[in-house]
Amino acid sequence: MTAPHNIGTAENPILLAAGGTGGHVFPAEALAAELLRRGHRVGLVTDTRGQGFGQNLPELPLYRIPAGTPSGRSAVGKLMSIVEIGHGVVSALTLLGLTRPVAVVGFGGYPALPLLLAAKLRKIPIVVHEQNAVLGRVNRLVARFAARIATSFPATHFLPEQAVVTVTGNPVRPAILAAADVPYTAPDQSLRVLILGGSQGARVLSDSVPAALASLPPEMKKRLRIVQQCRAEDLDRVRAAYTVAGIQAETATFFSDVAQRLAVAHLVVSRSGASSTAEIAVIGRPSLLVPYAHAMDDHQTANAQALAHAGGAEVIAQDKFTPERVAMAFNDLLADPAQLADMAAHARSVGRPLAAQALADLVERVATEHRRAAANAQSAAQDHSVKRTAA
Repeated sequence: MTAPHNIGTAENPILLAAGGTGGHVFPAEALAAELLRRGHRVGLVTDTRGQGFGQNLPELPLYRIPAGTPSGRSAVGKLMSIVEIGHGVVSALTLLGLTRPVAVVGFGGYPALPLLLAAKLRKIPIVVHEQNAVLGRVNRLVARFAARIATSFPATHFLPEQAVVTVTGNPVRPAILAAADVPYTAPDQSLRVLILGGSQGARVLSDSVPAALASLPPEMKKRLRIVQQCRAEDLDRVRAAYTVAGIQAETATFFSDVAQRLAVAHLVVSRSGASSTAEIAVIGRPSLLVPYAHAMDDHQTANAQALAHAGGAEVIAQDKFTPERVAMAFNDLLADPAQLADMAAHARSVGRPLAAQALADLVERVATEHRRAAANAQSAAQDHSVKRTAA
């Protein structure tokens, strides 16, 4: 266990545990920022491999404890992972003894598991936050003994029957909140389409979208303004396809200003990870969603369907995302500005821009209950001691 700072014992902190992926890290950092704004002490916990957690909050202590990931490994690998998790639990117990937190918040991912198991052993209240419409594997393991479960979607699969659930939404980045102030404007002379494939890009989008757009009527192609994220190995062929089709397009492997580009888009084509769907809904933009076919427990399909049921998105499964099917969808959507505007309004109606505040409220309630219970127990113990002495 390592920590660059000692958060001290002047006030008991709240510890946040998350894996190294952006889907876990973004909401954890958003909650940390909100708790700091309210005057709480906060510590961040991840495993020894996570590199991204805490970079946006360098003033906070970051604790690293061992953790293993048994999923997708051989029998020997699974056994080694269990040993690593056990080692992590021992380290986490030491950390909890030193910091004495009033609550622990888990955001999923195996790096969070040792701290959550240790918190259970130490009888420290646990809040679980689930970003997807399907409870993740680690969150599923600890949900049955969590004090509260915070969900991003009203309907979340695999919740325990007796769970105490609060729908908070999924906290998004400050840039997204700022972009949410930009109202949706229906297409006029140009049709701006933003195509995002997740953190690693998505080859299926590079394979099908340029071909689909190339088959649209000439007058529509002239109005298109495309911005597309691609894998590095796909950039040249995607650019060439748009050039041959006479479509104005900007392509890159990464866009640092996604929030601003979302704000001016008339239509978004995207994977349906937790952060992507939350950001699309908060800003309020119509979308064509392509769930990643191999996502754990098919959670991206559940995320996409939640937005589609609200009327804010159309969903096409990856195995059906052919140029012909995509061209039909584009033709229907881009030719109907009123439908796009309706979808934008429906998407915004299920967005939760105050998710970080709602989650912080929930964590504060749990922490307050824990402090009160601890104070009552201490008072009762003192009363009992006084009575024994008097006797």
